[in-house]
Amino acid sequence: MALTADPEGGREAMESGRPDTSSLAEALLRYVNARSAALIEARRVLRINELDARALLFVADHPGTRPGMLSSYLGISSAGVTTLIDRLVERGAVRRDVDAADRRVNRLTLTIDLAAAPWSELTRFDDAFNVAANAGDLDAGRQFATTLDAFTDAATAASR
Repeated sequence: MALTADPEGGREAMESGRPDTSSLAEALLRYVNARSAALIEARRVLRINELDARALLFVADHPGTRPGMLSSYLGISSAGVTTLIDRLVERGAVRRDVDAADRRVNRLTLTIDLAAAPWSELTRFDDAFNVAANAGDLDAGRQFATTLDAFTDAATAASR
C-alpha cells in the first residue's frame, strides 16, 4: 500500500472519528524520499555503494566494533563483511586493530573525519535537518518524536 495524501480520505477519516493522518504520512514520505535522495547523491560523490556508506556510519557510531557486529547490522555474511572491510581499509576509511585482550579479535576504527569534506556528504542532510529541528519548538519536537515512535510501534505490531 502506497503512502499518499488523499483529501477525500481525510474528510472520511474525520467523519468516522479517526484522526486524519494523510498529511503526516505525506510529510514522512517527503522526509524519507529527501533523505534517500541526499544519501544517493552523497554515495555518488564519494563513489561508494550503499553497504559501504551504512558500514562507515555504523563504525562511526560504534568505534571499536567487531566485524561480526557489523555483519549482523548490515545483514550480510561474515565473508561479505570481510570483503567490505577489506575495501574500506584499502580506501583508507577504516582501520583494523587487534583487540588487546584477545588477539584473535579485530576491532574497527574509522580513519576518516565524517565531519570533513568530502565525507561530510554522508551526514549533510541529517545535520541540516537537526539544525532546522533545533531551531524550532523543542518541546513540540520531543512530543512529535514520542508520537511518531508510538505510531511506528503500533504499525510494526499490526503488520506482523
